[in-house]
Parts: sequence; structure tokens; C-alpha cells
Amino acid sequence: MIVVDDLNDWIPLLDPEAPARTPHLDQLATRGMTFTRAYCMAPACNPSRVATLTGLRPSTTGVYGNRSDWKKALPNRPTIMQALRASDYQIMGAGKVFHHQLDGAFHDPKAFDAYTPMRKQRYPITKLNRAPGYGSRNTDWGAWPEKEEETIDAGTIEACIQALENRDPNRPLFLVCGLFKPHSPFFAPRAFHPPPHTLPLPVPTPFSRSEWPAGAWTLQRPSRWFWKGMMDLEREQPGSYRQWVESYVACVQFMDHQLGRLMEALDASPRGKETMIILWSDHGFHLGERHHMEKFMLWEKTTRIPLIVVLPGTTLGHQRCDTPVDLSTLYPTLLEVAGGPSTIPCDGKSLIPLLKNPEADWQTPAITTYLPGNHAIRSPRWRYIRYADGSEELYDHSVDPEEWVNLAQQAHAHAIKKRLAGWLPQNEATATPNLKR
Repeated sequence: MIVVDDLNDWIPLLDPEAPARTPHLDQLATRGMTFTRAYCMAPACNPSRVATLTGLRPSTTGVYGNRSDWKKALPNRPTIMQALRASDYQIMGAGKVFHHQLDGAFHDPKAFDAYTPMRKQRYPITKLNRAPGYGSRNTDWGAWPEKEEETIDAGTIEACIQALENRDPNRPLFLVCGLFKPHSPFFAPRAFHPPPHTLPLPVPTPFSRSEWPAGAWTLQRPSRWFWKGMMDLEREQPGSYRQWVESYVACVQFMDHQLGRLMEALDASPRGKETMIILWSDHGFHLGERHHMEKFMLWEKTTRIPLIVVLPGTTLGHQRCDTPVDLSTLYPTLLEVAGGPSTIPCDGKSLIPLLKNPEADWQTPAITTYLPGNHAIRSPRWRYIRYADGSEELYDHSVDPEEWVNLAQQAHAHAIKKRLAGWLPQNEATATPNLKR
């Protein structure tokens, strides 16, 4: 299982016009099935990873934010690694699997037989020297370091290669690889940066943020500084925004290179061709679309993710499934494939029917939650968002894939909203306390 951080849908696998070059991701897709409409359960690292690895939605657990103490909220819930470990799997991992802040307090040592944490890295300060009022060290970017082997992800991949080579030959192995890039700051070695001024910039938004419903405005308030800071920097140092976008693409291409190293090692291992592979991103990422940067919202760009599943003997390769699914499906899928306990209740259902037939009947839409009371429902045609204050957004993706025209207040939308609202969580858990810094 390969977990990628902040990888959005601006990749050739999901967008033929995307500028990034991801040959290894594309090659992996030829081996199995790509879910073209896959969505996270939460557009933030901690709640997304916890929800995916436990099979329970934020509205079930109360783990809504990046600082939520998930282990306190779920003291008896086995993660997928724990469930498979109980079935005699050897569980090994490296990199960013759980959220990594607060000195590793989110990591679950009970989940692994052996685990290599993310390599620590001290980033240079480049932009902040010239623009001290802009952002933080986490919003910097550039060509760095000189040597690929000095990066976080190179260390993670090396640990995963060692795990493949040193596995117990008498036990099935479940290996979890957490790739940090393209997470900010957007530093990648120079070789992975595209030529300057060659990439298209994200599509501009043809409306004012004042047109957003009140709930969207409230949800976006904590991260509003990012777009404002970038636009201020752009006025002071023209070209900064383009460089930031180009550096994100560089990080995506660097991630793809590391994925290629891992796939090469897997294919060279004794059971490489027999191994199930799942690749997913914890959430999407805005690069300025809708005047927003980062994640933490419930729109298409913040919630749509790449999801590839390779299941030898079931997936045929070169397959694409257009049915909307969310990551609540991974826990029950892995339990079914690996023969884990069948009595563990989950909020999602197994992907096996779609892996056998991408046209199989699937009525459940994708559901995403961010902070209490804020939910998005994604059906094949519609995205419906209801915020904690009751305000709404509704987009018709058959004609408006960029989500520019909010139909929520139009008369004909009432029946559509009512139908989609039937999938909203009926009972919502109280937010679990945050870990203290």
C-alpha cells in the first residue's frame, strides 16, 4: 500500500492536459484499475489517514482535524495493519503513514512489526528572506537538495526496498510506504523541475469569493492568508506564483521517480508479480483554483484523488472505473482480499464488485467531511455540499466540472438536494479533543 501526500488530480492519469510527467504512476495504472472518481473522506492529513486506516468516517469517530487525538477517540479500534497482523501478516512500513506532527504522537507502534519513520529534514529558507511577511517555512519552494539521496522520500524508499529484501519468507507481508512529496514546502532536486515558464497555470475563477455561501466562507477563513499572501508576494516579486506552481509539479515528478524505484524493487522480489498494490493520496490540493491554496475545503479539487488498485487474478490491467468511490472502501477491501476478520464493522463496503466489473451496480456516493457538520456528497453527476450553518453548494459536473455555477438556490435544485441529502450522516460524533503541543 502506497500513501502519497497532497497529490491532486492534476496528473496525466486523471487529466490528459496535466503538465506533470508521471511515467511510473501511468505504468502502475496499466497493471490494474484506476478509479477516475475517487475521493478522500476528509481533506486534511490526520482525519483522512485515520478514516482510511480504520475504515470509520470522521462523523463516526469525531476525528475531524489535524490535531484530533485519534488514539484517544479509538482506543479499541484496530487499524487495517493491526487487523492483518492478527491474521499473521508481517507488517512493515516506512515514511508518512499516519499524520507526522507533534513529535510522532499520531504514529501507532502497535500497527507494525518494523517501521522506519520519516527522515528529518531542515529545509533552506529562500523566499522568506526576501519577503518576510509572506507565509511560513512550509510555503517555501525551490530546487533543493543537490543530492536525491538526501531527501525524505529517498530514505523511505530505501527502507521499503530493505523490507522487501529482508522479509520473513514464511509469512505474508503487508508493506506500507508513505511518500511525503508533493507535500509542501515544494522543494525537489533541480533535475525534477520543469523548464521555467512552460506550464499552464490553474484556471482562474470567474467570480468573487463574496459569492460563496456563508458556510464556505467560514470554513476557508483559517487558510485565507495563503492566497492573500501569495498575491501580495506576486505584486512584490512578479513570477512567484508561477514558480510555486512549477515547484509543486517538480515535487509530483520527484514522487513519481521514487515510486518507480519501489516498483522496480517489488518486481525483482520473489512474489512481485503476485502482489496486490493499492496507491492512494490522502486528499486533493488547490493551487489557486477558486482563490484557494492547500486543502481544507469540500470542493472537487480538494477531495478528488488518484486511486489505483492492482489485484492479480481479478483486475485485468488498463482498466478504468468512473463510479464515484471514497476511501472508506479500502479497509473492507483489504480485509476481504487478505482474509482478515470478517466481523469488523466498517463504514464503507468492499471494492471487489467493481474490481471484478467496473460497470457493476454501485449506489453509494462518495462522502467527504471536514470539521463537524460540513459534508460533501459526490454522485456521478452532482456535488452537493451542506455546511454546518445550513448553507449549500450544488454543482452539475456534466456541464460544470470546474464548479463555477452554484445551483443550490435555484428552484429546480430542491429535489436534487433532497435526494443527495439522504446520504448525509444522520448522527455525528462529538469532536474528539486535540493533542496539545
